[in-house]
Amino acid sequence: MRRRAAVAVSVVALFACALWPCSAAVAAPQQVGVGAEKQGGQAEKKDKQPEKGKQPQKPKHPTPGPPVEARSWGLIDGRTGEVLISHAGNEELPIASTTKLMTAYVAMKDLPLDKVVRAARYDAEYGESLMYLRTGQEISVRDLLYGLILRSGNDAAHTLALRAAGSIPKFVKQMNRYAAALGLSHTHYTNPIGLDAKGNYSSALDLMTLTRRLLAIPAFAKIADAREAELTSVSPPRRITTINELLEDAPWVTGVKTGHTWGAAYVLVGSGSKKGTELISVAIGAPSDEARFADNLELLEWGFRQYHHKRAIHRGQTFAEPSIRYSGGTLPLRAARPLELGLRADQQVEIDVEAPRQVTGPIRRGAKIGHANVFVDGAPAGRVALKAGRSIPKADIVDRVRYFLTNNWIPVAAAICAILIFGMLLYLWRRSRRKRRTN
Repeated sequence: MRRRAAVAVSVVALFACALWPCSAAVAAPQQVGVGAEKQGGQAEKKDKQPEKGKQPQKPKHPTPGPPVEARSWGLIDGRTGEVLISHAGNEELPIASTTKLMTAYVAMKDLPLDKVVRAARYDAEYGESLMYLRTGQEISVRDLLYGLILRSGNDAAHTLALRAAGSIPKFVKQMNRYAAALGLSHTHYTNPIGLDAKGNYSSALDLMTLTRRLLAIPAFAKIADAREAELTSVSPPRRITTINELLEDAPWVTGVKTGHTWGAAYVLVGSGSKKGTELISVAIGAPSDEARFADNLELLEWGFRQYHHKRAIHRGQTFAEPSIRYSGGTLPLRAARPLELGLRADQQVEIDVEAPRQVTGPIRRGAKIGHANVFVDGAPAGRVALKAGRSIPKADIVDRVRYFLTNNWIPVAAAICAILIFGMLLYLWRRSRRKRRTN
């Protein structure tokens, strides 16, 4: 038995030794497999899908930015001031004649547009942009602004500065005061023209902020959008055309201002409006005249692609129904016109209605009574008048009495009860008095 057991043990041992290399051969791949799992686990961790109920955080603008050659550039939503995309947006750079945007802003704040002034003497150097004013020539502030923006007239800037402040240094101080008040922290001026000088600089973001404030002034927006203008305050009247070729590149372009010096290279502030979307662009330090226009056009077209159009208000849409005093019923107040907005996917629209709770006749149909104010992400985006949906006649005496009784029945009833009680007490008092006299 012992011999048989020993033989059995020997056979098992030999069989195990025979299988050991195979086990090692099988174990090696398993070890590699463990390493691959770890590497795969790391890769999986990088590409891990969000848990159920949690949405992946999408980039604000999934579309790649446009190709721009300028040294500094940017694009903002003209309604809200939100920066959509920018490069070196706060870099302080010379800005050439886009300095005249602040010149225009100060002049419009300090001078009436219809005021007629005399052109100041200006000794221009060869190659300067001019509107060719004659010294002492009478011209309105409005026409000077047309020459300033459309022709980039250095003589116009010089005259506006002197007539607004009395001297160039005083005007420059005003420019810097307004820059500080507007929060343009990367802007400083040393002259109203934009000539290359130490200390005369701005940034892409500051230029767009200033332009947004200017375009909010209807008179400036009209000037910036003009392809040509007739100067009627001069004798004889003259017609001038813009040097801003961006206005010729697309019908939706609305401005704004060119600039060029050796130190600043080529500069352009542009703007555009499409179906409720308003954008402002800027390119500073473009390598060529063509590049600055191409850069702004690329920025604006890229910006418009980020928006979809939505009709926030429909013509005739009812927004309020105030009650009608005296005659009863309600008066529907309806939108006078439609309002379209350009919205990005992450933006919210709110409508705030300004309307009375109660109206009194007479009111004619179509009379303006209130407004619907539209906001995009809390910023004003539009305003539409609300008109009366029908006519209301003047209330007659019967309507007024019925209205008074309906709305004051408790005090009226109390007064009637008081009168009846007083009458009853008076009657009883007189009756008892008669009895005493009889007795």
